Formats: sequence, C-alpha cells, structure tokens
Amino acid sequence: MTAVRPTTRQTREKRVRTANEPGLIPYVIQREGEAAAPDNLLMTSVGAGRYRLYYADEEPQDRDLRGTLWARCSFNPVDADQRPTGKPQWRLMHPYRQMMTMQAMRCQVCAGRARTPLGFIFLAGPGAVNTEHVPVLTNQPPVCARHVRAAVRLCPHLDGRPMVFLAQSAPLYGVHGVIYGYGDGGVHVVDQPDAPLPYGHPNLSTFLASQLVRRLGSFRVVDLDELLRALSAAA
Repeated sequence: MTAVRPTTRQTREKRVRTANEPGLIPYVIQREGEAAAPDNLLMTSVGAGRYRLYYADEEPQDRDLRGTLWARCSFNPVDADQRPTGKPQWRLMHPYRQMMTMQAMRCQVCAGRARTPLGFIFLAGPGAVNTEHVPVLTNQPPVCARHVRAAVRLCPHLDGRPMVFLAQSAPLYGVHGVIYGYGDGGVHVVDQPDAPLPYGHPNLSTFLASQLVRRLGSFRVVDLDELLRALSAAA
C-alpha cells in the first residue's frame, strides 16, 4: 500500500473542489475497481498458546501505528490532483484511506487538516449514537470546517440529518475487523466481533483490521445550524 503524497496547504486548498460542485467525492470513499487484495495470510506461534497473524510478503505499511495488521485493498489510479478515481461506492470506506485520515485526524472529504477553531467535528447518522453509553466511539473520520455541508449532503448514512459532535479530543481506541484462527482449511476467519476491539486486547495478535476507531472526549452534541453559525463567527 502506498501513502498519498502530502501537498502544501495552499496547493491543497486550490485543488479541493467546492462543497457545491457535483463532482466532489469524499477522499475516504471506496471506488469501483478498488477491491480486497490477495491477503497471503499466515500465522506463527509466539509461545504460551499465542499466535501472530502476518502477511507472507508483509511491508511496514501493512500495520498501523499500534502494530495491528490491516486489511489490504487495491488502489485505483489517481487524477492530476492526486485524488482517487473511479465510480464511488458510497456506502463503503476504503480501509487504508479511512485508517490514514483517522490516524492523522484529517478531513474525510479533502484529507486536509480537520481541526477547527471550535475543535474537531465528527458526524453520525440520526440517532446512530447513544451518548449515554460510555465510551462514545466513532469510525467516521472528522470533517474540516470547509466541508461540513458537503459531508452532510453526500454521505448516505447521515440522511441529511446528522448528529454533530464537537470534540476537544478524540484519542485512539481500537479497530473493527475480523479475528483469524488456524484449522484444517488453513488460516481462516473465526469471529467478526460487532464491537471494535480496544488496543491492548489479547486477540489483536490474530486480528485483521479494516476500520480505525476513536473515542470522543470532552465533546458536546450541537445542532448543525448552530455549528455552522459558530464556524462562521470564528472564521
């Protein structure tokens, strides 16, 4: 997997399409033609009944910053602005682009810096998050102030009526994915937990991640119109 070459702030802002342009497609969206790559997965014993999942041809970028193995997915060619190409698959996020934007706290639409004068903005579908359950977790990368409207308009999960979380911090929590084991058929999936596994969980050594999850800290839920007014006032 190849990381996207960063651009300067001036170049990035010049290249990013405006929120109202019909051709705008969020950076994290998976494109038609991008599919699971051959996994070449193996397992090895690390002692005391514990095993480690790895790729036969593993490279450093196959693991995230905490050392968790990541699902491989192919990349389409990029355009002249270094943006992914191909018909968008709106309900899917490319696992590596999701991981990159969440890991670096970049905007899911433009991959630019996501921090705003008010904090970090996270969006969720209407009623998708019960704020009374602790911790409050998200697999959706943040959005920058410039692309809040675009994310609301484009993301089918938000249904035009998002829950808006304004967070002052969002530490890494864990990962969504599947647990592998070894049997008569070789290495295969043995479990797909509904909840993300927190970093430090003993099953992460045989886990293949596909989405990075953060925990919202020091956050408040705000109305979309209230957020837009506050962003305008802070600009």
